[in-house]
Amino acid sequence: MNLIAQEAPTVDHRASLSLRWHAARDDFRTRRTARASRETLKRELASYSTPAERHELNAILDRADPDSAAEIRRLIQRGHVA
Repeated sequence: MNLIAQEAPTVDHRASLSLRWHAARDDFRTRRTARASRETLKRELASYSTPAERHELNAILDRADPDSAAEIRRLIQRGHVA
């Protein structure tokens, strides 16, 4: 029977895995925070329910940062507001 001795993981290997783990965990946290923010935004947009409130929201979006306003308008158009 021929047993091959396996070397223990090197410090560099363990450090590399640790860095990957931390990066994955940070990415997960960032995504979770972004998802929570989107859900909060959807709830807030849903509170604009009357025609007058929606008109006010459109006026607000007209004055807002174009990129942010476009994102919000996409959510509204897709019906993603609760």
